[in-house]
Amino acid sequence: PRGAEAEARLLLQEARESIEAARSYRRELRHRLGGLQQARQQIRESATLTRDVLEQHFNDLKGTLKKLLDERLMSLLQEVDAIEQESIKPLDECQKLIEHGVSTADDLLQEGESAVHGDVGQQNEKLCNFTKKALHIQLDSLPEVPSLVDVPCLSAQLDDCLLTILKNEIFRHGTVASRPPVQLEEFVEKPGGILVRWCKVDDDFVPQDYRLQYRKSTASHFEDVYVGSETEFIVLHIDPNVDYQFRVCARGDGRQEWSPWSVPQIGRTTLVPHEWTTGLEGYSLSSRRNIALRNDSQSCGVLYSKAPTYFCGQTLTFRIETVGQPDRRDSLGVCVEQQNGYDSLQRDKAVCISTNGAVFVNGKEMTNQLPAVTSGSTVTFDMEVVQLGPSSNEGGNFKLRVTISSNNREVVFDWVLDQCCVSLYFGCSFSYPGWKVLVF
Repeated sequence: PRGAEAEARLLLQEARESIEAARSYRRELRHRLGGLQQARQQIRESATLTRDVLEQHFNDLKGTLKKLLDERLMSLLQEVDAIEQESIKPLDECQKLIEHGVSTADDLLQEGESAVHGDVGQQNEKLCNFTKKALHIQLDSLPEVPSLVDVPCLSAQLDDCLLTILKNEIFRHGTVASRPPVQLEEFVEKPGGILVRWCKVDDDFVPQDYRLQYRKSTASHFEDVYVGSETEFIVLHIDPNVDYQFRVCARGDGRQEWSPWSVPQIGRTTLVPHEWTTGLEGYSLSSRRNIALRNDSQSCGVLYSKAPTYFCGQTLTFRIETVGQPDRRDSLGVCVEQQNGYDSLQRDKAVCISTNGAVFVNGKEMTNQLPAVTSGSTVTFDMEVVQLGPSSNEGGNFKLRVTISSNNREVVFDWVLDQCCVSLYFGCSFSYPGWKVLVF
């Protein structure tokens, strides 16, 4: 009996496992069915859109071609009219001269016949007058009439090869692509932004430039955010916890037209944007408070972030938009806490880089040095936690592995703190005006 009972429990357990497996299998099949429906919808929608684009494009072409042909025809007809009028005008003048001569000759003939057949008593006087008049008219002077070879004979010169050229170009015009040559590959959350990466999926396609567009999911139109040769770009000014749609296309080497767009994908960030603290007299901030400009105020001090929004494992980026006069006390970096009364981050519980490239850890200058920052320079901070035993999170030593990069060079070192700290403030200080820095 016990053996039968155990066997029954075993069979029941196997049955329950089979039921759960069947449920999981059904769930996965339904999920894949949904994927098939989405694929079918994408094919149909893209086919409909492609038809509309083709019809609109070729209708526009036909209208443009007709307009161009009509304009060319009008130009040629006007040229014919001008040549005709210019060539007929001297012939009309010659005709008037000849008709006047014919009329004069008719009058002279009538007068001569009257003198010859007139009254004998007045005949001599009439003949004398007629002879004088005939001599005055110069009957041997005739206007010159141009020969046919000397006057224009208009004709139209039409090159029959135009139709062949147009035919060949039209038959080669336009293609239908079943898949775009580039696709979006990855979205990486950034504070107030998204790092978008894309890749080429057509081995035969040689890209020259890429074009990235985005829009809020509630918007109706995409807008350009990047055009260039890179395959990644950080899109800034992104609202946290809001869906954005992205798409990318490419332009082939030596081509003018852009490829079809990639399949739109949704990206979002949950990280709030980095912001500078407002109210410090020596700095002017942008509307989004992510750009700080050292103004002409004599007030000097460190401009800190609004909150400790930099977390270990992220990349903090400073981009120098404009430069002023450098000073050895200038600094860009991160710190454990805000400490007023200092004119630089070259102090305890802070790591920073000066505008001359010197690196400071807890106020001490390192031997390694980075290049001096210039307009357009990007300085990045990367940190990761390095545990130093079980007491590291309980008030003991706490170590952060820090990497500072600038102008294709980097320094790596361990920053030892006396307390656990995974979120940090960032800050900057400049002694002279003109420095502008963007943080993201």
